[in-house]
Amino acid sequence: MPDSNQPIRKPTPRLALVITELGVGGAEKCVSLLAAGIRDHGLEPEVISLAPPPPPGYNQLVKQLEAANVPLHFLRVRHAAQILQAVKTLTRILKRIQPSILQSFLFHANIVSALAARRAHVPRVFAGLRVAEPATCRWGMLRLASSRFEKFVCVSESVAKFAAVQGLSASKLTVIPNGIDLEQTLQRPAVDLQTLGISANRRTLLCVARFEPQKGIDWLLQQIPTIFQRLPEFDLILVGTGPEWESVRQQMVNHPWADRVHLLGQRDDVLELMKASDLVVIPSRWEGMPNVLLEAMACERPVVAHRVHGISEVLGQLADPQTVALDQPNAFVQQIVTLCSNRDQSQRLGKMNYQRIQEKFTADRLFAAYAALYQSAEHSAP
Repeated sequence: MPDSNQPIRKPTPRLALVITELGVGGAEKCVSLLAAGIRDHGLEPEVISLAPPPPPGYNQLVKQLEAANVPLHFLRVRHAAQILQAVKTLTRILKRIQPSILQSFLFHANIVSALAARRAHVPRVFAGLRVAEPATCRWGMLRLASSRFEKFVCVSESVAKFAAVQGLSASKLTVIPNGIDLEQTLQRPAVDLQTLGISANRRTLLCVARFEPQKGIDWLLQQIPTIFQRLPEFDLILVGTGPEWESVRQQMVNHPWADRVHLLGQRDDVLELMKASDLVVIPSRWEGMPNVLLEAMACERPVVAHRVHGISEVLGQLADPQTVALDQPNAFVQQIVTLCSNRDQSQRLGKMNYQRIQEKFTADRLFAAYAALYQSAEHSAP
């Protein structure tokens, strides 16, 4: 017979983290990081992906979650037309694991979670807004689903302002910036660029992005002739894949600067590449809070980026020498040339970038902010 004087321990609340897919991307990295660290705040996470498991070469986050013993579920949905199937399968999983809290990330996961969580009677449901995306239809669907969520967690103040303009209630918007594991970053050594076929006497610019219109790879390549003319000792490294990758590859075949543009595809050594490069270029047309910016700053690298949603917010007082207004090619090129031509200035900016990450955007801050949000919601419940 149990001792009646012993306190009754409440079971650890489960947290369901629902995301569209688990390939390599900023939102996906946030989910992986959050799942690994939120246990220290009294929550037991499980990660649910709408998509199938990513293929080898794109599954590093899955491996990290498995190593951390985080339960994983894959709905294996491949097309947006399968949304009803996704809702049905997610509902079944939620009923089985019975989470106290559900946090979704990205548009499709938000919509599917809004429908499934009600059917599964999940007590607390939160959505995640990651980008200031100019997609009227999607914002309309989020407005219709907004009553299902206690809060929309925005990755930056600028995304929250954009969401309010799109018609989401300001009272439902809260901001939790991305974070980064600085200890893991410090442990990663610079890659030897000669192993990539780049001569030892060359210096490099690095761009890490998904090859799609949002990320502006096509725009950056239009500026490459001018950049290379002004920086003859520099090459450009492009890391990532996406719908435009093949067209870029074909474009480079007969390009006069082809020998100085290195298309590496998907890589799992981005931090090592950053540490071997002089500068990280972020030509995105819109953003929320790009993880690649945090990674570059954590690697003590200067950046040149378009001044779009979330980027100036991350850089703070360091934004002026590292950002340019959207679609100002001459200014963008000049900013790159200025930083690449002055190593002392670049190194100073890199060290200041690291200090800013250390002060504002660590993984511990991310964990604490999400835990505080969930506790606040619990305490305010009727």
